[in-house]
Amino acid sequence: MRAVFIAGAHTDVGKTWAASALLKAARARGLTVAALKPVVTGYLPSVATDTSDPGRLLAALGRDLTAEALEAMSPLRFEAALSPPMAARLEGVTLTLDDLLAVCRPVLAAQTADLLLVEGAGGVMSPLAEDATGLDLQLALGLPTVLVGGSYLGGVSHTLTALEVLRARGLAVLGVVVSQSADPGAPDFPQTVAAIARFAGDVPVLAAPRDDESWASALL
Repeated sequence: MRAVFIAGAHTDVGKTWAASALLKAARARGLTVAALKPVVTGYLPSVATDTSDPGRLLAALGRDLTAEALEAMSPLRFEAALSPPMAARLEGVTLTLDDLLAVCRPVLAAQTADLLLVEGAGGVMSPLAEDATGLDLQLALGLPTVLVGGSYLGGVSHTLTALEVLRARGLAVLGVVVSQSADPGAPDFPQTVAAIARFAGDVPVLAAPRDDESWASALL
C-alpha cells in the first residue's frame, strides 16, 4: 500500500482536481485506489454535493455519492467557507489535531488499496485545527507529499516557500504539480512552471493544464 498526502501551496490551487486526476490515472493502470479528505469547509448539505470536494473524489474513485461514502470520505464537514478551526468554532466545535488523527490513522492502518490519497485543506501552513497547521498533520502522519501549486501572480513564491518548508521538516516530496490558473491576467503558464522547476532542485515539477490530466501518470 502506498499512501500519499496531497498538500497545497495556497488555498484554491486545485488540490482536489489534482488528487482526482491521480486517482483516475491509477485506476486506468489497474491499481486499486482510495481517498480521504478528513476535513472540509464551505460544505452546504442543501446544495448539490456531487460538485463538492468529497463528491469529486468519490467520482474519481468510481463510487456513488451516498451518505455512507460521504461520512467515510470526509467525516468533519463544516458549512462556513473559512479555515477549518474557524468554521468549526461557528458550529460550536473545537477542532483539534487529535480529532484529525482519529480520522486518519484508522484509515491508514486498515487500508489495503494500492494507492491511498489523503488531501489536506488550504495551504501547508494554513490552520487546520486549533492547535495545528496542515504541516503539523503531515508531520504526524509522516506521509510523502505531492505539492500542488498554481500559476497565479505570486504562485512561484508560494510554491517554492511551501516546498522549502516541507523539505526543511524532513518530509519527502514526490513532485510539484503546477495547476494552470483560469485567471486571464495570470502570468505565462510555461514560464511559471519553468521558474518553479529552476529552483525546485531534484523534485519533479509537472505542468498541469486545467483541461489536460495526462500529467498524472508521470507521478505513478
